[in-house]
Formats: sequence, C-alpha cells, structure tokens
Amino acid sequence: MPTTTNDSTLKNWGLLLLLSLIWGSSFILIKRGLEVFSPGEVGAYRIVAAATFLLPLSIPRIKNLDKTQINNLIIVGLVGSFIPAFLFAKAQTQLSSSLTGVLNALTPLSVVVIGALFYHSKITRRNAIGLAIAFIGVFILVTVKEGTGFGAFEDINSHAFYVILACICYGFNLNIIKYKFVKLKPIEITAISLLMVLPMALIYLMAGTQFSYKVVNSVGAMPALGYLTLLGVLGTAIALIIFNVMVKTATPVFAASVTYIIPIVAIFWGVLDGEVLLLGHYIGIVAVIIGVWVGNRKKVIQP
Repeated sequence: MPTTTNDSTLKNWGLLLLLSLIWGSSFILIKRGLEVFSPGEVGAYRIVAAATFLLPLSIPRIKNLDKTQINNLIIVGLVGSFIPAFLFAKAQTQLSSSLTGVLNALTPLSVVVIGALFYHSKITRRNAIGLAIAFIGVFILVTVKEGTGFGAFEDINSHAFYVILACICYGFNLNIIKYKFVKLKPIEITAISLLMVLPMALIYLMAGTQFSYKVVNSVGAMPALGYLTLLGVLGTAIALIIFNVMVKTATPVFAASVTYIIPIVAIFWGVLDGEVLLLGHYIGIVAVIIGVWVGNRKKVIQP
C-alpha cells in the first residue's frame, strides 16, 4: 500500500475499485455485444470507439514522433489492443464471461515468460511455482464438465486458448513498452497506438462485415451498440488512463493488485446473468488467482 496522505490513500483505493469494476465488467459487455454482432464486429468496433475517444490526445502528438517510434507503436497497437479485442470476442462465443475474466488474470505471468524468452529477464523460483499453480488452475477450468467432474484432454474447451493467446499478446505489449519506449508517457503510448490501428479496424468494420446493416436492421442493435461503446470508451480508453494515473500517484505494486479483483467482478456479473459455475470451476479459479499472486507479486500488470 502506498505511503501517502489519508486523502491520497482514499483516492487511490477509489481508483483501484473503479478500475476493477470497469475492467471486470468488460466481459459481460462483450457478451451483450455478441447477442447482435459477430466476434469480428465486436472486436473492431471496440477499437474504433476507444481510438476515436482518444483522438484529441493522439492527433496533436503524432507529429512529434520519429519513424522508429511510429513502427513500434503500430506493433503496440496490434498486440496490445487490436488482436486481443478480436480474440476475447471469439473466446466468448463458447466461453462464459466469468471464466474469461478469470483466465485474463494470466496476463502478468505471460509478461514474465515473454520477458524471459525474448528480453533476457529472469524467471525466478517464485515465478516458476506461480506458473505451475496457474497452469493447474487453467487445466481444471477448461476440463470441468457438468455431472462428470473433470474431463480428459479431448474435453478441453479450445476457446480458452483464445484468451491465453490474448494474454500472450499483452505479455509482448508490456515488454515492448518497457524496453522500446523511454520518453513517451504511457497515456501517449495508449492513445497513439490505438490511432495506428484505427484505420484497419474501421476498414474491416465497414467493408468486411455486415455491421452497418445490423445497426439499422437488427433487433436489439442499439442496446448492443451502447454496450460496445461503453466497452471501448470505458473498458479500453478511460481504464488505461486510470491505470496510468494509479501507477504515478500510488505505486506500480498497488496498481497491479487490480489483477486479483477483476476475476471477482467478472464472476459477479456472470453469476448475476445466470452463468453456472460448478465446484471444479471454483477450484480452478482459486488456483489461477493463487498462481498469479505467487508468481508475480511485484510486477506491474496491465490487462
């Protein structure tokens, strides 16, 4: 917990709870969007909404960047926002929002592994133990079967791997930001990287999908569009700004604790929406959270 005045401490706790609520609610918003739109449409519109909201921050600053920075920001936009947006939407076509939220907690361990494999950082014994515990938890989560306990390998819900792949993308993203960007502020990185992938998302949405037709003709399109707008503006743009403020005003370790609250919020919304969690699911959830906590207590995490 950061050593600040009482007012600052209260503010930081408020921001932590707000961020947990926003990010933890992202999965139920994806679920609502999928009731009308395809996974591709959900992912693309999420990027369009977030990038458009941040245009006042991104456009004035892009002229100050050199070619190398722009190329790196394109990569950050792809692996940090664009690709995961599609992967999470695809995963939730066959995976509950609550379990998706739990699996998203693997992001910090992904950061450690990617750093060790590609950026010469070290995996400590604590990291290895945490990875092992979390792996057991993931295996339990994706093999639990109603009425039969735990399934076998052939029973694995393969859509969980879309979430794991998204976490790997986040792992690359945070390591790229750590090692490739020194001068740019985190908010600038977020805004400009989203601007870099905005044209791709917009072209795909308008030319490669039936998004426009569904908005006009599909029953429930307007509520679904509202949920997805909240997902993009709140769950991507504003949430990242709040996280960056917390890192600056509190400590990275304190900000990182959001990782452990997000699954609780996701589970709350899922159960409230009628999703059924079995005993095996709860065992897996506990294992994943414990594994993340053991393996990455001192790392900065950004879902």
